[in-house]
Amino acid sequence: MLGKRIRLFRTRKGLKQKELGEMVGFMGKTSDVRIAQYETEARTPKDDLIKQLADIFGVTTRAITVPNIDSYLGLMHTFFALEDEYGFQITTDKDGRPCITLDEDHQAYDHIAPMFLAWLSQYSKYKQGELSEDDYDNWRYNFPNIQPTAGFVRNPISDELDAELQKTLNKEMKKRGLL
Repeated sequence: MLGKRIRLFRTRKGLKQKELGEMVGFMGKTSDVRIAQYETEARTPKDDLIKQLADIFGVTTRAITVPNIDSYLGLMHTFFALEDEYGFQITTDKDGRPCITLDEDHQAYDHIAPMFLAWLSQYSKYKQGELSEDDYDNWRYNFPNIQPTAGFVRNPISDELDAELQKTLNKEMKKRGLL
């Protein structure tokens, strides 16, 4: 994720890898190679380099690094990264409360929407008392464990949930012409 974020901000600034490398002090032939290594995550930049990159891009270091969702600021930057990468959008519901939606025109929509619909289905069952909290948590924490996995002890309840998830995903993908 860190490499993708560096590439995103570099291309937004219209910089080539070599140009960015020289701006942070890499000279000669190594300037583009080093930036390429960071973008492919073959190397991880140190904190001082991330700060330099943030200054060049005109963003906070939180916008570049993989956010820490253990803080509200980290959570916000996670949402911003999800907006960039997967087309998440902020909007309001009918009562004016903020909510997150998916951009139907984003390339990731057809991959994410069926999973969200499966999640919504399980969440609705949980809220209506059709699933216990443990069963709902089991579904979430094993998602998308649809097919049996070697060495994984299967739970009959989660098998039913997995079968339902597979059915929901297939139905949604057929509806969208993906199957």
